[in-house]
This record gives sequence, structure tokens and C-alpha cells, in this order.
Amino acid sequence: MLRLSEFEESCDTESETGSGDVKYHKGFMGWVDVADGSLKRVRTLLLPNPSHLESVNPVVEGLARALQDARGNQGPYQILPVLLHGDAAFAGQGLVYETLNLSQLAGYRTGGTIHLVINNQIGFTTVPEEGRSTRYATDVAKMLLVPIFHVHGEDPEAALHVIQMACDYRYRYGKDVIIDLVCYRRYGHNEGDEPYYTQPTMVEKIRQRPPVNELYGARLQKEGVVSADQCRNWTRRP
Repeated sequence: MLRLSEFEESCDTESETGSGDVKYHKGFMGWVDVADGSLKRVRTLLLPNPSHLESVNPVVEGLARALQDARGNQGPYQILPVLLHGDAAFAGQGLVYETLNLSQLAGYRTGGTIHLVINNQIGFTTVPEEGRSTRYATDVAKMLLVPIFHVHGEDPEAALHVIQMACDYRYRYGKDVIIDLVCYRRYGHNEGDEPYYTQPTMVEKIRQRPPVNELYGARLQKEGVVSADQCRNWTRRP
């Protein structure tokens, strides 16, 4: 089983102090062991994106296309671009639409991209009904006539099933797939954001709700998959 808890950013040997940005904005490169006993490894690239804007999207697609071209006809089957979005960013930033619009053009397509929208139902301090004119944050992707999956973030098994379907569709039809993972943000946007100021009702409901690991542990215990002793170690964060 793969568990990613922390990583170190790509080293910039030309800089003495670095950018001062958070690590996941700086990028990462590494190898992931495939957990099927095959001893295979998958190379992963997290491209640097020193912004909360979606400016990295076409960069990811361009790099993926270049790597695919270098590998010939098998390129689209060996290189998979994955884009992570926020719900407000996916609905509100024009670069998302522009990148989607390139997805089926001969000079730009990459055999399909997996778009994972982390939908915490709030954009910094803005609720959905004040940040977009559509029902779903992913409605802009309807122009492509591709699958858009809406899945509950508190159901890990359903989320995994959707990921598997998305990958199967992408590799079979060579088109983008969008996954709308509906969840919530338990803490503020950053250390300077106190969400109680702007969304007190929503935040109170979130703080009264057990985290996903407790809910899933209780479900597995009820189904007899795990024992009570195993669930006892899954404690709630303060």
C-alpha cells in the first residue's frame, strides 16, 4: 500500500535561500513502487506552480505531450497527465476552459487528462452561490462531452472506484475525465484565515462531524472487516 505523508521539494542548487514558498508549490520528482508485487516503479513528476492560480495546467499538458512524442506511438499509454483543481478555481479561472479546449486538438492532445477537483465547497472565503453561476463547479467541462463523476469524499471505496473508472475510460477512449470529489475544509485556507469569521454555521457543522478515518473505521467495524482494537487507534485530530 502506498502512503504519501511528506516529501522534500526539488533542490535548487543555484539558490542560497530558495523561493520561500511552500513545498508543494516548488515541485517534486520521484519513483513510486507499484503495490502489486511486480517490482515495477512509476516515475512521478509534480511540476512547480508558485501560485494558487491554474497557470500550471498548460505547462503540465505541454510536458506530457513532449514526453509522449519522445516515446512514439506508445507515448499516450505510458504518460498520464493529472491535474488537481480547487472547485472555485475550476469554475472561475479562464485558463481551465482554455486548457480543456485544447484537449482534442491534434497539435496539443495528450490522450486524455485526469482532472481531480477537490471540492471543499468554498473558494477561500466565498461560498459557491456567490462565486459561480452554475450548479456544479465542473459544468464548464460539459463542452467536451466527457464523463464528469461526482463522488462523496467521505466514501473512500466509492472514490477509489471512480478513479479506476476514470483511468479505464481515459485509456480506452483517449479523452479527458473529470472527478468532482465533494468534501469540506476542516481548517482555514491558511494560517491567517479563521473560517469562523465568514462561514460560522458551516464550520460548526464540520467541527461536529467525525473525520473520514473514524467514519470509515466504524463502517468497517460494523461490517466485520476490522476489529474494535484496530479502530481504537484511529483518533480524531484536535
